[in-house]
Amino acid sequence: MYKLCFYVPESHLDAVKSAIFEAGGGRIGNYDSCCWQVLGQGQFRPLQGSQPFLGQTGQVERVAEWKVELVVADELIHAAVKALRKAHPYETPAFEVWRLSDLLF
Repeated sequence: MYKLCFYVPESHLDAVKSAIFEAGGGRIGNYDSCCWQVLGQGQFRPLQGSQPFLGQTGQVERVAEWKVELVVADELIHAAVKALRKAHPYETPAFEVWRLSDLLF
């Protein structure tokens, strides 16, 4: 299993989550559409040659963004990341993927 974490502006929060859920992300046992999210502030500066969704080239932009975390089964992680990239408005979305260990007690 993997943990997928990404950052997204509120305008696209539901669309990106829905795309990932449709790709099979966020399933835990007999539940689907599972995630954790919190509002924070992202910062970036578009460089020459970029095509930013928000902001202007050469100027630091600060924007309210949601951090969303969810789990994804091994066989679905590539589809989930592909769905994230397709639904996300940013030219280069920020995301992380972590491999999780299965601990049995």
